[in-house]
Amino acid sequence: MIAFVWNLLLALMWVILTGNIGGMNLLFGFFIGYLVLGVMQRQVPVLRGYTKRLPKLFGFSVFFIKELIQANLTVAFDIITPVWHMKPGVIAYELDAETEVEITLVANFISLTPGTLSLDVSDDRRVLYIHAMFLDDEDELRTSLKKLERKVLKLLR
Repeated sequence: MIAFVWNLLLALMWVILTGNIGGMNLLFGFFIGYLVLGVMQRQVPVLRGYTKRLPKLFGFSVFFIKELIQANLTVAFDIITPVWHMKPGVIAYELDAETEVEITLVANFISLTPGTLSLDVSDDRRVLYIHAMFLDDEDELRTSLKKLERKVLKLLR
């Protein structure tokens, strides 16, 4: 997180130094800052592994957008058709996430996906209660949630 903040600061410094406040110039400054931090990461321990996170973030973004589109199409199909296909239910999902930030991000990404909603976290922070619109196959839902959680944790760790 510290490296990302430094990257943003370097991008803003680039924008200030060039005097061009355009979006493309900011993006270019971010890229230049990314390269600078990539060179510095061997000498500065806080920056280690930062250059590996951007490709992971891109991969996660592609994965999440695909999941988001698929879930939207499922919900839209259920709304458009006269017969209700949904079978709502609540499940208790065991978390691999340990910190509050990890649990919060996993719960929020689950809630961002149409058809699922994070309801509560147990007191010991090991179980997340989730409401699902389409609970036809509980094991399939748990598998897809585990895949999402693994990708979020891979991005954070």
